[in-house]
Amino acid sequence: MSPHRARLPIPGRAARLAIVLVALLGTVVAALAANFPALTGRIVDQANVLSAETRGAIEPKLADLEAKSGIQLVVATVTSLDGQEIEPYANALFRTWKLGEKTKNNGVLLLVAPNEHRVRIEVGYGLEGTLTDALSKVIIANAMTPRFKTGDFNGGVSRGVDDIITVLTTDASEWQKRPSLRVDQQTGDWTHWIIVAALIGLFTLLIVSPGFRWFFLNVALNLLLNSGGSRGGGGSLGGGFSGGGGSSGGGGASGSW
Repeated sequence: MSPHRARLPIPGRAARLAIVLVALLGTVVAALAANFPALTGRIVDQANVLSAETRGAIEPKLADLEAKSGIQLVVATVTSLDGQEIEPYANALFRTWKLGEKTKNNGVLLLVAPNEHRVRIEVGYGLEGTLTDALSKVIIANAMTPRFKTGDFNGGVSRGVDDIITVLTTDASEWQKRPSLRVDQQTGDWTHWIIVAALIGLFTLLIVSPGFRWFFLNVALNLLLNSGGSRGGGGSLGGGFSGGGGSSGGGGASGSW
């Protein structure tokens, strides 16, 4: 189902490395600051913007996707991002919930923050070649944010879920034939600035904050030793549903309205 991923040019790989570094740094900061909701099911509607009818329609689709493919897609709305940008918040929430199977990292988080007018699709490592950043961006821009602008969270989330599932279960060549789903990749001197900014931010925090230095080193060691997450999902989270131990490196896309 997944196409072979083309080898990125050096600037592209450097930018990707920088983005992963920024995501890791942001994840640590967000994890320290955020008060995450509990993973009580495949739909966590903390912001209370989804109707019972919408939840009832989406839930079976999410369960069916996981039963047939092992892919764990979770929808979450939050009342606040706790002062964080949505990218590190979503990545930290994904890692806290450990979405997807530990050996496959095949989890997806659809996160909506209505009060901040932000939405993100966070993609596990194992699905980045299928649910690419470009496709995630198109799903958000075409299916979700236009509806969110009118206050239709039920319609936006429903369409977003349908499009994500379609991408995950349809041959990639069918998507590549559609011009509206092709986003040109652009690289340039900005990649170097990303790397510089990421390194400066990381080293500054490591120098000025002993507590952060200790925490970061422990997190980094844990990630190196357990690339799929430090623990498998357990049954302690409510509703008999939990993550399977998966992880994400910041793949996906964000949007606003």
